[in-house]
Amino acid sequence: MRCPFCGHEDTQVKDSRPSEDGGAIRRRRFCTGCSQRFTTVERVQLRELVVVKQDGRRVPFDRDKLTRSVRIALRKRPVQEEKIERIVNGLVRQLEASGDNDIPSKQIGELVMETLKEVDAVAYVRFASVYRNFREAKDFEAFLGKLGDAG
Repeated sequence: MRCPFCGHEDTQVKDSRPSEDGGAIRRRRFCTGCSQRFTTVERVQLRELVVVKQDGRRVPFDRDKLTRSVRIALRKRPVQEEKIERIVNGLVRQLEASGDNDIPSKQIGELVMETLKEVDAVAYVRFASVYRNFREAKDFEAFLGKLGDAG
């Protein structure tokens, strides 16, 4: 593993432990070149997922992008960091279990919305407002009206 501080190729693992949900291994590393310490996370990856955008472009699936989106939706909401990690792990497992390497971006967005709806109503509306591209207050009103009718 290359050191993120100095680029030195020789780093040593000082400590390894499973993450909170057991879906990853956290490793504390030490660089023999600059003596800095850093943490890496190892996860099982069942397949290489490709996101198919609405315009037809194909891009590699980016777990970090998914995590950022969920985190933004849940910002300042009463949801612990461990819960966010479990949400993202669950979403990724569902995508990998779908059996298809090519995942339409629309499918990812709908899956995130379904999950957030169960976790936090405010986060659900926040995510939906970006995902569905609300432009005016009436867009929110229409969406919230449907949400109220469904609840």
